[in-house]
Amino acid sequence: MHKVQLGQSDLQVTPICLGTMTFGEQVGEAQAHAILDRAVELGVTFWDTAEMYSVPARAETYGATETILGRWFAKHPGMREKIVLASKVAGPSRGMPWVRAGQGMTAADIVASCEGSLRRLQTDVIDLYQIHWPERHVPAFGTLYYDPAKETTQTPIREQLEALVGLVRQGKIRQIGLSNETPWGVHEFVRLAEAHGLPRVVSTQNPYCLLNRSFENALDETCHRLGVSLLAYSPLGVGLLSGKYDASGTTGPDAPQGTRMAFESVRKQRWGRPEALVAARRYNQLARDHGLTPTQMALAFCYGKWQVTSTIIGVTSLAQLEEDCAVWGTQLPKAVLAEINQLRWEMGDPGQ
Repeated sequence: MHKVQLGQSDLQVTPICLGTMTFGEQVGEAQAHAILDRAVELGVTFWDTAEMYSVPARAETYGATETILGRWFAKHPGMREKIVLASKVAGPSRGMPWVRAGQGMTAADIVASCEGSLRRLQTDVIDLYQIHWPERHVPAFGTLYYDPAKETTQTPIREQLEALVGLVRQGKIRQIGLSNETPWGVHEFVRLAEAHGLPRVVSTQNPYCLLNRSFENALDETCHRLGVSLLAYSPLGVGLLSGKYDASGTTGPDAPQGTRMAFESVRKQRWGRPEALVAARRYNQLARDHGLTPTQMALAFCYGKWQVTSTIIGVTSLAQLEEDCAVWGTQLPKAVLAEINQLRWEMGDPGQ
């Protein structure tokens, strides 16, 4: 698989990134290691994780995914330098006091989280270290509107940036990224870096799929003009765009066992909205009408968009990994793209 430049950095990454957040919850360690082995064979050498994983987040599984990855690296001496490894520092708690108590995200918090990730990953350096969600209040994770009355920020962006830069200078991380960011947030991180001679952020990891194209509402222009890459996560809308929920017609408690929607905490998120399932079924039928599987159309849509530098695929089996990678190179006809745009016009972004 070919490599693409990440932002304005010297990192070269594969256009498919392996997301690992299910490792340690839905996926046991042996199966996770088999998936990692096969990813390497398929040429997918860009891997993403986070300190708060696995998901759904629980105190008992905090750090489990990084630990599983670290044990894989320990079993495969010499492989670490062949993988572009990304991880994330969690933002303020969001109801997860086992990650971080309080509202802020101080420089000390960032350093402590990074050092914890390095230990669990059994590595000396993380190639891309990202802020998992903004420290300030933003419309994200299903919240549609910015409300200044809810602002609780305690840590200025410059303080966060200085802490990350310190880790770069110590050789503990190579590049800096964001996640779940807004146009203002991306621009402010870049502005402060340029104003004070600090390293720039190279990417933002945001949701992007047929059910949530909110990235195209100005953030794509911001990233394009500033040279910041998009790492698109949830390209299958937590499985809604795979068609697995179409027959049951529900993402409620009766959702198929073993799926993400079988977890109550996931059902309560944006993807569990009835409108999201209604829209997904429309997109999935559109795919079938054109001789495609729902997965093929949803991933080909992301893989082919100019806005996307790398698409993060989260898999729970070798079969899913094979299927997702096999879609690479599929080009959607203009007629299909036109119908996709028409559906968005009718149904909006129910996964936003």
